[in-house]
Amino acid sequence: MAETRKYKVGDHVFSVSLTGKWKFMKYTQAVLERIEKGRAGEISAAIPVRAGDPVPARTFIQSKKDLPEDMDRYTLDFSNYEPFLYEGDEAPIFEIEMVDPIPTDMFIAGHTPIMKVEEELPWYHIYDESQESMYHFFNEPGKSAGLLRVKNDKKKGTFIPEQGMGPFNTVLQLTTGIMIMYTYATSGLKTLLMHASVIRHDGKANLFFGTSGTGKSTHSRLWLGAVEGCDLINDDNPVVRVTENGIFVYGTPWSGKTPCYRNIKVPVRTTVKLEQAPQNIITKTLGLRAYASIVTSSSCIKWKPEEKEAITRTSEAIAMGLPSWTLLCRPDDEAAITCFKNIEK
Repeated sequence: MAETRKYKVGDHVFSVSLTGKWKFMKYTQAVLERIEKGRAGEISAAIPVRAGDPVPARTFIQSKKDLPEDMDRYTLDFSNYEPFLYEGDEAPIFEIEMVDPIPTDMFIAGHTPIMKVEEELPWYHIYDESQESMYHFFNEPGKSAGLLRVKNDKKKGTFIPEQGMGPFNTVLQLTTGIMIMYTYATSGLKTLLMHASVIRHDGKANLFFGTSGTGKSTHSRLWLGAVEGCDLINDDNPVVRVTENGIFVYGTPWSGKTPCYRNIKVPVRTTVKLEQAPQNIITKTLGLRAYASIVTSSSCIKWKPEEKEAITRTSEAIAMGLPSWTLLCRPDDEAAITCFKNIEK
């Protein structure tokens, strides 16, 4: 019998079902208190994790003492999702089901991937079939970690974990599958799942973009130390929506290495593309350059024309609706202060 939970992220509802031996973790009182703070949108104590820093727990489970007594290899930690738990009647825009492990080779044998995504782990290879798309995950080169099968209507997905994986890696791969399905299902709803770090100041959010390793988390951390009255909204994968009332950014269960899971919605002030440089120089970004910084920082279904076009239109609306900047910067307090003085003047 399946155990199903609904979550609401970016004002969109989706459901996760665990079948077979899989089960959601029962949380200790300490973990429940952290979840409740995230649900209330309270300011997180999490500090953005920079490249080379020790990586803390990526959920609200911070140590072994937070684990339940009945913990086993089929117990899955969804504590970072629980601040977004939804118990209302709204129907989910997509459903993802996880089943017991079975050999994934039986589904992809004889098929050729149309694309290989191997910039950073987890890797995945994409297969586009007549009735569905398949995503073959790898948690290290050559080592299968599971398979996501998505029906062409984008409303139903099945995740098949690889045999022998522990609960942490299983949730990691399942989360990648959920994020892929979220991108599919929300592409036509003026919604982007972005790669950015987000700081709020004076009631509005600043989105920091940049290629992997540029220093987005470092820059947000500098703001927290150098600019009074800031707080972190998300440090890796916020959701941005274009609405009739403006452009908003949302906290999500996906915050990379920084455990910041806040159920919060904030109007966006601006976007800033970061580039490493020997001096701190900020300039306004206009036209195609502003659009390019947004679309290249968005999760995109490049191999699906309809979804790609919808994401392109939303990126254009954000570029036209917000001021954009490019900050050439060093990793120092002056960079944060230079940015602050220009984008908020």
